[in-house]
Amino acid sequence: MKKTSRMIALLLALTLLFALSGCGPSDGKKHLTFQIWDVFQRDAMQAICDAYTEKNPDVVIEVQVTSWNEYWTKLEASAESNTMPDIYWMHTNELLKYADFGMLADVTDLYGDPNYYTDHFSEISINNTLGSNGRMYGVPKDKDNLVLVYNKTMFDQAGVAYPDENWTWDDLCNASQQIYDTTGKYGYLAYCDDQSGYWNFVYQKGGCILTEDKTKGGFDQQATIDAMKFYIGLQKNDWCPDQNYFGETTPDSAFFSRQGAIFLNGNWNLFQSMQNYPDMMGEWDVAVLPRCPDPASGDGRATISNGLCYSTAARGKNLEIVLDVLKFFGTEEAQRIAGSYGAAIPAYEGTEDSWVSAFDQFEYDLNVECVLDQFEYAVQSPNNAARPKWKSQVNDELLKIYSGSVDADTGLANVQKYINTATDDSIARANKNK
Repeated sequence: MKKTSRMIALLLALTLLFALSGCGPSDGKKHLTFQIWDVFQRDAMQAICDAYTEKNPDVVIEVQVTSWNEYWTKLEASAESNTMPDIYWMHTNELLKYADFGMLADVTDLYGDPNYYTDHFSEISINNTLGSNGRMYGVPKDKDNLVLVYNKTMFDQAGVAYPDENWTWDDLCNASQQIYDTTGKYGYLAYCDDQSGYWNFVYQKGGCILTEDKTKGGFDQQATIDAMKFYIGLQKNDWCPDQNYFGETTPDSAFFSRQGAIFLNGNWNLFQSMQNYPDMMGEWDVAVLPRCPDPASGDGRATISNGLCYSTAARGKNLEIVLDVLKFFGTEEAQRIAGSYGAAIPAYEGTEDSWVSAFDQFEYDLNVECVLDQFEYAVQSPNNAARPKWKSQVNDELLKIYSGSVDADTGLANVQKYINTATDDSIARANKNK
């Protein structure tokens, strides 16, 4: 009886073993995972994966979507256990952390052509992939900038001409006042945000967030101080909500509920906004950002530009195949496919029309060409290895200035101190680890 029981136990164990071994795909193909954080872009990303599979039938790539916050928690955990997805998006906010610790594969020489990247991608797109050592740790995916979104109906009601390339900060304020006086609605929604807010104004004025070598903050420069005081001071006008308002309502929510007439938005949101608010078709449009009327340097024009890249782990188990996939992702064919879905402008120079054409499906035209015009004077999103530390400190200090608990001069001096201290510490750690 005992012998029979042992035989049964052995058979059950073998059955379980075979069952477990059959859990994964058994079609003889290599199955790869591709992690992203934006469900709106899943179809575009799956399309380029399927295009690769069409050329390489033995490779199948599954796109998986995780929310922004969960994405970075999971990626960090998988990096520590060497179980990272085969392919994943890398954001400039995080790239230096992963690249500088050797977690990302170096793709500088991926194409075997030393001029491939410079021939097909802008300097900003390439810079968005660089580690502190100047090597590339991702294939450029897309590029972006900020545009002025405005409600045409409110402008008409107030008798104000629509924004154009001649608009200045003065025009922005005057239009906001007239719209408020006429409609009772807010004008420009001056949200305390970096990329979608004050960064643009700082660079238009001729200031900077970080010095060119990225080792110091720029908040001790007069142009930066003047721009920040102007932007923060906008909330003193009756046509601009204070930051308590934005604690409960985002600028885009206020705009598309017709509570405000103007705000800054990234081009990556335009297609989705057209889909999400069909009742407002033809009621709103976009324009280039207003310029600074009295810049300390330059012509007063600037818009912050950023972009993602496709990356993979330096020690990934499928590294050879994945690098071939990334190589395809950086081709004109793949970038045009991605752009045709309207979610993001492909980074590959000369394929921007694929993104513009995606808007043809809508009944009303949106002036999306203005986004392309702005790349001529786009400024790369300010970033250094210490930004994850100083970003929240800077935001908290700015909110103190907004609330009046700290005066502007003191608060901006504190911002400068936070950036410099965090950056100095980061540089010291990097030198120690060399």
